[in-house]
Amino acid sequence: MLNLDTLNPNVLKAQYAVRGPIVELAQELEKQGREIWYFNIGNPQQLGQPPLTYVREILSLLNNPTVLEHSEKLLSMGYHQDSIETARNIMNENPVGLGAYSQSAGMPFIRQAVADFISQRDNISASADNIFLTDGASKGVDLVLSSIIMERVGIMIPIPQYPLYSADISLFGGTQVPYFLDENNGWELNKDMLEKAYTEAAATGVDVKLLVVINPNNPTGSVLSRRNIEMVLKFAKDHKLMILADEVYQENVYEEGDAFYSFASVADGLGIEIPIFSLHSTSKGYFGECGLRGGYIEMRNVPEEVRLELLKVRSIGLCSNTVGQIATYLMINPPKKGDPSFELYKKEKDKILASMKRKASIIANALDAIEGISCPTPRGAMYLFPKLDLPEIEDSPADFAFAKFLVEETGIVTVPGSGFGQLPGTWHLRMTFLPPEDKIPDLMTNFKQAYQKFIQKS
Repeated sequence: MLNLDTLNPNVLKAQYAVRGPIVELAQELEKQGREIWYFNIGNPQQLGQPPLTYVREILSLLNNPTVLEHSEKLLSMGYHQDSIETARNIMNENPVGLGAYSQSAGMPFIRQAVADFISQRDNISASADNIFLTDGASKGVDLVLSSIIMERVGIMIPIPQYPLYSADISLFGGTQVPYFLDENNGWELNKDMLEKAYTEAAATGVDVKLLVVINPNNPTGSVLSRRNIEMVLKFAKDHKLMILADEVYQENVYEEGDAFYSFASVADGLGIEIPIFSLHSTSKGYFGECGLRGGYIEMRNVPEEVRLELLKVRSIGLCSNTVGQIATYLMINPPKKGDPSFELYKKEKDKILASMKRKASIIANALDAIEGISCPTPRGAMYLFPKLDLPEIEDSPADFAFAKFLVEETGIVTVPGSGFGQLPGTWHLRMTFLPPEDKIPDLMTNFKQAYQKFIQKS
């Protein structure tokens, strides 16, 4: 009754390289007592990043709200006064607590706080009605793609891309329309490559409806300039495309002179009114709360009747988890200067981001110094995408064969570039730069030795 032949064929087509065979091998080695270093996924706390004190203080109070009756005891235990007050304010806004369903779009006061955050960040208007709280940004992606994909509908995705997009498109029965990022120009979007991808898809009868952009980019670490975003928006307008803007790394910008510009703000400045779906998440930035699964999607220039249909789809899942909703609120509403928690919060935040910047440079320089590997320093996000000279391997993509060899030799888990997409004839790996700084020199020495051994034996 149940076998591969009876499964939806779209399930068989869907692939998600970030947690594929290399990770399964690593987990088996870990069971055998091997030390494993998970460079494969942006999961900061797994690799030692501590949670923010302010966030965990408030969540602990909300998960056991009876302790809010004992302020003096809490203060003597080290809780900050503003954490206690914020927890009380949240309880006033949501008196049913974390164990009850919220509205399907999320708690109203949090959606309003997100709208205020967007307005202040971008100096544009934003409405709480157009914001849905989600279980991480990925559920926002699911909502949009599942709602617009029909037979022969095409979704433009960057190559390399985050495999969630290709997996979802396959799962929902859509058509991938890949466009290459310009590796020789800092991985920015290239108009000629966009036009080529769109034209070739349209010529085969594909109805291209939406363009996915990831900024700052996973996996390349690029940060788009305002000028590049303007080009993309004009391209989308000319071809009547919607935009899905994956902006979960907006706090991860490291280079002097670079800045994060939201697609919504640039579109507003240009007077371009196309549908834009913008995503944010508690998993990335400096926040690093992946397991709490918090996030939001903002919809802009979406007709009201369509918004209501999307809300209906969202309501089928009842609501996103309430702890993640609170985490989202705390992410976009941190302590203010003068609050008791502010100095510690700022210190923890600055330490995390400064460490990420250093680690990006240290690992990129170490990889770039290896003969046969080129790796520019990432300007943003949490990843490196080094290009490797690899020999042809029979019956296997060369990058997969090396990634497998690497984890067997060193315990370092990476993702083959073929799982993200890459220019034909090139080989890459996707790696995070999240491991502890004191471990990096030895890990990079082990990486170098494994790479040289692999080249020699191949």
